[in-house]
Amino acid sequence: MKKLNDLWLKFKKWSEVNLLGYLIVSIVKIIFIFLTFLLLYYILFIIGPFKDEPNSSVSDSTITNNNCNVAGINLHGQLVTYIPLHSENDSSSDFNYDTVSSENIVEAIKQANDNENIKAIILEINSSGGSPVASEEIAEAVRNSEKPVVGLIRQTGASGAYWAVSTADKIFASKNSDIGSIGVTSSYLSNVGKNKKDGYTYEQLSAGKFKDSGSVDKPLTKEEKALFMRDINIIYENFVEAVAQNRNIPIAKVKSFSDGSTFLGEKAKELGLIDEIGSLPEVESYLQETTGEKPEICWQ
Repeated sequence: MKKLNDLWLKFKKWSEVNLLGYLIVSIVKIIFIFLTFLLLYYILFIIGPFKDEPNSSVSDSTITNNNCNVAGINLHGQLVTYIPLHSENDSSSDFNYDTVSSENIVEAIKQANDNENIKAIILEINSSGGSPVASEEIAEAVRNSEKPVVGLIRQTGASGAYWAVSTADKIFASKNSDIGSIGVTSSYLSNVGKNKKDGYTYEQLSAGKFKDSGSVDKPLTKEEKALFMRDINIIYENFVEAVAQNRNIPIAKVKSFSDGSTFLGEKAKELGLIDEIGSLPEVESYLQETTGEKPEICWQ
């Protein structure tokens, strides 16, 4: 060791008066700094506290974790049937990041049912609804689940989001949650007056009497409005019937409060829209009682 140290001191003195030696020492220092940086980066960002977590998706969901016995599935934001491919990574698109698709929720429910370690599913709701088709698809997947599904409404479980969770085996919500909003809307903002003021004229070029019905740039005729209201009323009746069937409430009673408004937790429980007042701890206690195991939840 002493010999190595003496050799290094001699080399250092030589390098101070020799250009080649100075360059060699400088290169060694640069390499040492670079390797030190790489080591720190590896420790902090590859295996340490700042490492990047993989993006969650249905195919790579933590539901497959063997330590889980409860699958947690989030239904948050606007409900649609699908999310366009790559839309989340396209900054030029009009993609709404607060969006969830029925195809992803349905696939997550299927994965949970296929996983023998999963004993139950929590469907957490924080949504004002969206597509009636997406709502129905999720409601059917929940109904057909072989594993028990517990609905947990947080801030909002309204309109299509309530329809989606209405088939759950049990529904919990906060006493301050907004619940219900059983109704249908297709209202939109017309540009007709603004276009007239700005000097724009709508040129109708369409085959089929109702082909351009609902265009925001043309007046809505009485016939067109009647056509839209026909379909809106049909979806409304389907919604009411679904809630009555799914929650075992007489259809006349459901119609009596299906005015599109929401109810706070206690009133929603009184009407039969939910089963219990509570949040995640109450859900976990319920699952422990019903499954006989302490819940270990993996959220999608």
